[in-house]
Amino acid sequence: MSADEKCEVPSLGNDDELARKIVLSYRTVAVVGISEKEDRDSHRVAAYLKNHGFRIVPVNPQRDEVLGEKCYARLAEIPFRVDVVDVFRKPSALPALADEIIAAKPRAAWFQLGVVNNEAAKKIADAGIEVIQNKCIKIEHARYSAEAA
Repeated sequence: MSADEKCEVPSLGNDDELARKIVLSYRTVAVVGISEKEDRDSHRVAAYLKNHGFRIVPVNPQRDEVLGEKCYARLAEIPFRVDVVDVFRKPSALPALADEIIAAKPRAAWFQLGVVNNEAAKKIADAGIEVIQNKCIKIEHARYSAEAA
């Protein structure tokens, strides 16, 4: 199986307890690949997070602002540390993005539903950063925050 294929078997970064910890404890989320288009998953997820008290930090080199927040072209341009890097990119983009994530030093990297790249996930995890793959942070937050209520 190539790194670009969806992984139907458990992969590195598919830990439910870690996902729970991240969505209930971390509050600043850089959204890599965010779209300004309201019908896109990246936009809907970021809007949900913002509406639920998260600080979102849009990352898209083609935008100046998304959801009323300053948009950065790259993770390296964010002038503060984020807790989570939430990735809406193709799995093939992740090996190159892994180095940017490691340099940014977030607590966690989150690869959205359908985004699996074990090579990139291992590299990020080996740098001491928590990794979740193939899960939606919005779905997991709704699930775990309902349990916590």
